[in-house]
Amino acid sequence: MIFYRRAVEWGVGLLAAVVVIGAVGWAAKEAEGPKKGTKESPWIVGMSQCNLNEPWRKQMNQDIADAAAGHEQIRVIFKDAQNDVAVQQDQVREFIVQKVDLLIISPKESKPLTAPVGEAMDAGIPVIVLDRAIEGDKYTCFIGGDNRLIGKAVGQYVVKILNGQGKVVEIKGLMTSQPGVDRHEGFLEGLGDHQGPGKIEIIYSSDCQWLEDKAVNDMQSVLARFDQIDGVYGHNDPMAHGAWVAARAEGKGREKTIKFIGIDSLPQEGVQYVRQGILNATFYYPTLGPEAIETALKILQGEPVPKTIRLGTKIYTRENVDEGGEVIEP
Repeated sequence: MIFYRRAVEWGVGLLAAVVVIGAVGWAAKEAEGPKKGTKESPWIVGMSQCNLNEPWRKQMNQDIADAAAGHEQIRVIFKDAQNDVAVQQDQVREFIVQKVDLLIISPKESKPLTAPVGEAMDAGIPVIVLDRAIEGDKYTCFIGGDNRLIGKAVGQYVVKILNGQGKVVEIKGLMTSQPGVDRHEGFLEGLGDHQGPGKIEIIYSSDCQWLEDKAVNDMQSVLARFDQIDGVYGHNDPMAHGAWVAARAEGKGREKTIKFIGIDSLPQEGVQYVRQGILNATFYYPTLGPEAIETALKILQGEPVPKTIRLGTKIYTRENVDEGGEVIEP
């Protein structure tokens, strides 16, 4: 009897131990939560956009949102830095504190955003940099268009439509950002030996920070100073359009004689301006949204991605706009 009673007690104790161990294991599993990258527990991606004043950047955000909508295992949180470097620095650090699974950033300026991006990487958060590169290589992947190629193509186009001779105004984007630098240096490369007195002269240039209203104001001053202006190269379509608006407002008809060229080619903006005869040409710069989400998913799934992804360009003119533009080969 004594042996039987002890056996029963031992069995009950063993059963209780199994129940306790099972309960602890279940509780631990519950504490971990569902597996990340699922509909129930999607990966969280932080997106810091430098500003939403530019139509191209609004379209980038929309394209990212549309691309992400097709994947239930990912969710994007958007922040607008409102064209303020300090705000964008804080946004990146907020995402780090929130422990997002991946960061996407389109920096306002290269140097000031380098350190915060590095902090995200140190925290184990992969980073995709869009459009404007940061300094160094402390990021996971950079995705952008080839701004130098585009600038060079603009220069070559200006030489062609002006027959190698004329006076040109260059309205630059933010020159503390790499796209502004590349679009300017590429332009000079495209002009090549056709620069100088008696050839193509850049009579005026200014940094209008990608903004149309600044381009309108600057172009008003330029029109007052120079009787002869043959071409205007805007580093984006809004600035090129702003220059055209100023020329039309002058009331001398120069909006019809000056050649206006821009970059971006949004369907509702630059491409439409070409159709309307406002711009002579616009050069395509992709919004990078679909590529950003495709790359983010690969990174989150542990797949390798290139350090740099460069996308191509094409030109829209009145002659080819209805055919979808013409691809420009590197």
